[in-house]
Amino acid sequence: MQGILTIALLYPLVRPATRLRLRQRWSRRLLAVLGVRVHTEGVAIAPGCMLVANHISWLDIFVINALAPSAFISKAEVRAWPVIGWLAAKSETVFLRRGSRGHAKIVNGEIAALLDAGRNVAVFPEGTTTDGSHVLHFHAALLQPAIEAERPLQALALSYRGPDGSPSRGPAYDGELSLGDSLRNILAHRELIAHIVAFAPLSTSHASHRRELAQITRDRIVERLGEADTAQDWTWNTSPSSSLTAVSLPPQTQPESSAISPSVR
Repeated sequence: MQGILTIALLYPLVRPATRLRLRQRWSRRLLAVLGVRVHTEGVAIAPGCMLVANHISWLDIFVINALAPSAFISKAEVRAWPVIGWLAAKSETVFLRRGSRGHAKIVNGEIAALLDAGRNVAVFPEGTTTDGSHVLHFHAALLQPAIEAERPLQALALSYRGPDGSPSRGPAYDGELSLGDSLRNILAHRELIAHIVAFAPLSTSHASHRRELAQITRDRIVERLGEADTAQDWTWNTSPSSSLTAVSLPPQTQPESSAISPSVR
C-alpha cells in the first residue's frame, strides 16, 4: 500500500532522481517487513549498465531495487495485470511485445536511451523463474539493446538462504505456484537472506556475438552460485528460522546504488 501511495501521490511531484530514491527506500522497507535481509558482494553497480541476473522470485525485483533502483524489461502482458501492471508502468518498466520485430526496435530504442542517460536497466534472460537450484539457458536477444548502444553488461548472481547459510526455496515463484502461495511461503520463514553478487562490467563495444555475451554472463553466475553451494546438497531450507548468523560485508565491498522497476515472471 505504501508503494502505491508513493507512486500515486509523490511521483508526479518530484524529480526523477528523487523517484529513484523513493523506490529504493520503499523496496528496502518491503523486504524488511517480509523478513528478508540483503547481503551484497562483489563490485559496485556501474551507472549505464544493463544488469543481467538469474531469476528465482518476484522478490528479485525488490532486491535489485534495494541495491540499485533501475528500469526492468517485462513482457507486455504484465501491463494489463491489475495493480501490478499500473505499478510497473509508473516505475519505468519497458514492456516488450514478444514476436514483434517492429515493436522490438522501438523497445530497443527506449532501453538504449535509458542506458545512454546513465541509468541501469535490468533483465532476466532466462525468461522465467526457477527454484534457485539451477540456471536456465539465457535468451541472447534480450541483451541486444545494450550491444547496439555499446553499453556494458553487468552480471548479478542471486540466491536465497536461511540464517544457517543453507539454500532456501521459500522465496521461489516457479511452476504452478500462485503469488499468494509464494507470499505465504516467504512469511513462513522468520528470516531470509537474499544474497547478490555483482561482477565487473563486461564491455560490448567490440562486440562479440550476443550469444557469446549471454554465455559469458550466464557462466559467471553459474560459477559463482556453484562455488557458494559446494558444501551444500540443495536440501531445501523450508522451515522458519529462529536466529540470524550472517554478517554484512564492509561498505567498501558492497555494490553502490545507481539506477530499477517492477517486472513479473
